[in-house]
Amino acid sequence: MKPALVWFRQDLRLSDNPALAAAAASGRPVICIYVLDDQTASGWHLGGASRWWLHKSLQSLMRDLAESGGRLILRRGPAEEIIPKCVVETGAALVTWNRCYEPYAIARDTRLKAALIQQGVNVDSFNASLLFEPWTVRTAAGQPYRVFTPFWRALRAQPEPPRATPRANPQFGDFDERENLDDWKLLPTKPDWAGGLRDAWTPGEDGAQARLVQFLDRIDGYAEGRDRPDIEATSRLSPHLHFGEISPRQIWHAAHGSEKFLSEIAWREFAHHLLFHNPDLPEVPLDKRFDRFPWIDDDMALCAWRKGRTGIPIVDAGMRELWQTGWMHNRVRMIVASFLVKHLGIDWRKGEAWFWDTLVDADLANNAASWQWVAGCGADAAPFFRIFNPVLQGEKFDPDGAYVRRYVPEIATLPNRFLHKPWEAPANIRAAIKDYPAPIIDLKAGRERALAAFHSLKAP
Repeated sequence: MKPALVWFRQDLRLSDNPALAAAAASGRPVICIYVLDDQTASGWHLGGASRWWLHKSLQSLMRDLAESGGRLILRRGPAEEIIPKCVVETGAALVTWNRCYEPYAIARDTRLKAALIQQGVNVDSFNASLLFEPWTVRTAAGQPYRVFTPFWRALRAQPEPPRATPRANPQFGDFDERENLDDWKLLPTKPDWAGGLRDAWTPGEDGAQARLVQFLDRIDGYAEGRDRPDIEATSRLSPHLHFGEISPRQIWHAAHGSEKFLSEIAWREFAHHLLFHNPDLPEVPLDKRFDRFPWIDDDMALCAWRKGRTGIPIVDAGMRELWQTGWMHNRVRMIVASFLVKHLGIDWRKGEAWFWDTLVDADLANNAASWQWVAGCGADAAPFFRIFNPVLQGEKFDPDGAYVRRYVPEIATLPNRFLHKPWEAPANIRAAIKDYPAPIIDLKAGRERALAAFHSLKAP
């Protein structure tokens, strides 16, 4: 019997994988392939942290497939060329994949599906990474949503249950391997900056399931603790979700009853909903007034922000956590983004690009929607005049300073009352932290400049 070709993408798992399940159910020999397609990403090529994660996740998937009697074939290049070639080489009569929702992926997959069908190949694609397809959730008037709360209400209908790992023990077909994962050079070498990532994460389906189990043990405290970066209250499932090592259906059903947490899963759905209906979301503000916003070009300030050397402790702690672990607590993401966009007046797209390169959970929809939200130019966005005071945010959400002391150790000896505003400490105390920079901007002056810039948008 002619084989079925399963094209793995952002679904690097065996359980609740409808493309794999459909291929197994066909009774055909199953050939599994992953294509590293860097050429159709429209400028959004994998960042450094994502490349590290992908390498580890593919290693995990290869082990899991081997334990089931199969293997993962690796190819690199344009998927529109490679998949049809593999169909010819294997004689595959069926190709299955799970859908991706980035605009460039949708366009590529649409063309590829049409070409394969024209070759006489059966093609089936499935939803494996969202609770609902982004085009199926609509307002009563049949329009896409632009406000989260009614979207959340519409989403509350119970999603379908997760699918089990295929139990039919698919007969795996054989195919020439050709490429080796190490040859892709996804891991950093000189310098090897990934030590903190290795310490913090276990990519792969097993790591995702273990992370979920750990989170469920403390989920009752999620609503109260989720804004505290100094304690472990969040799920940290976002990179596992992005790479498809676990499905949102699996998480939704495991966490059923925790409304606050489920609403965060819904925010992820909302971001994909926005990207699907606004394909230029990563580059173009939804609020068109911001096309003429007077952004400031300040490379020195941008560099200080990236390195966690702004002199604002909670901001610097967040940026250093990002560099060390490839992740940042969500409350702190909002603080550092607000500081960049509003106090420093730097274009949100520059922050978006840095997060894209450094986050292990870099996701085009989430990243774009979140930065537009903070900048005040996105859907259901925080008003631009809502400017986080990083001192007050630090004092409220890191009250004992444990988070700041962990990532900004040069000021760890400061008393709590000065930890989030060291510039107010007496001179003799400041002398002990001379290696820590003074603030790169006066917070009050930065706020006033931001408000003046925003009000300029209202001028004729």
